Amino acid sequence: MNTTHPHADACQLPMKIYDWYNGPYPARVRIALAEKGLLQKVDFVSINLWKGEHKTPEFLEINYSGTLPVLELEDGTRIAECTAITQYLDDLDDLDGSPTLTGKTAVEKGLIHMMTKRAEIEFLDAVSVYFHHATPGLGPHVELYQNEEWGLRMRDKAVRGMRYFNEVLKSQPFVAGASFSMADIAVIGGMIFSTLVELSIPEECEALREWYARMQNRPSVAAWAAMVEKGEPLS
Repeated sequence: MNTTHPHADACQLPMKIYDWYNGPYPARVRIALAEKGLLQKVDFVSINLWKGEHKTPEFLEINYSGTLPVLELEDGTRIAECTAITQYLDDLDDLDGSPTLTGKTAVEKGLIHMMTKRAEIEFLDAVSVYFHHATPGLGPHVELYQNEEWGLRMRDKAVRGMRYFNEVLKSQPFVAGASFSMADIAVIGGMIFSTLVELSIPEECEALREWYARMQNRPSVAAWAAMVEKGEPLS
């Protein structure tokens, strides 16, 4: 399978993304697409999370993990996982002024990937476990097993994660340093999910709250919010 494309044609390749328009994880890729100016180059295919369409045999043929989003290229190549998709999008071009979400230098790349992983483990994924185990989640037709105690532990972990990122943001403007990156997008995903489950930012986390207010004013995040406000997929 050929997954290498000439730079000159990269941004012209048709791309298909399987997602659900207001999902916290799909939000990460949609924000990345907006940062790269690629939203209009994507055909979005709606997979309804609330109906469990991501767990059907048909979708599991597309993505073994049964998760969203999934990027599908014209040649049939499929890339799942938000970080992998964002890396692909970020490598499509190196045009002047194109935002770099995954880092340019070795140090930047290492720090961004480290902080993105921390955002997932310490915050976003913890909120997800809380949602699926200690709330009604996606409903009984999807949530076939729940462990409320584990879900509540993960809720508490997510709050600790908020406090951790608050400390990080006291000394730098963005999650991985001086520039907006994939790591910021991952924390934004956690904030979006926290809002959905009504998990509030601790009152003392002023740096995190100030950072998130700035992020909500960022054009890419505002573009995502506008899509959600329409209440329907982009397909």
